[in-house]
Amino acid sequence: MRHRKDTFKIGRTASHRRALIANMLKALVMHERIETTERKAKELRRHADRLITLAKENTLASKRRAIGKLMVRYNSMRGKEARIAKAGKQANVYNDDRQVIDKLFGPLAQRFGVRNGGYTRVVKKDYRVGDSAPTCMIEYISETPQTA
Repeated sequence: MRHRKDTFKIGRTASHRRALIANMLKALVMHERIETTERKAKELRRHADRLITLAKENTLASKRRAIGKLMVRYNSMRGKEARIAKAGKQANVYNDDRQVIDKLFGPLAQRFGVRNGGYTRVVKKDYRVGDSAPTCMIEYISETPQTA
């Protein structure tokens, strides 16, 4: 029996599934809209909504939990990046993972500050050519709730 088992395994091992979800979450935070299969989007929706809830708390513990969920690696700058930063030519010379955290705890947390849930939308699309998998688009909603 599968009572109280709510995870879609999507045909992958646990480590592969965790890496897949982390990469899709990073892409969703950066681009705010991605296209994927329906099953992956429905699983990703759960994680994306919880990530926004963490960002709204904006504590050190919530940042560390989000970093763990996104599998962010703070790599040191490569030689070329260090030289550019030292010369003062670019202020934002660091890997994309840091930009994901900044965007998550900055604009996205502010956008959903008064909303109590339902931060994502899944829009069904056509079937994929080749394997006929149902595809859809998952996105962060942009409008704020109406007050009556």
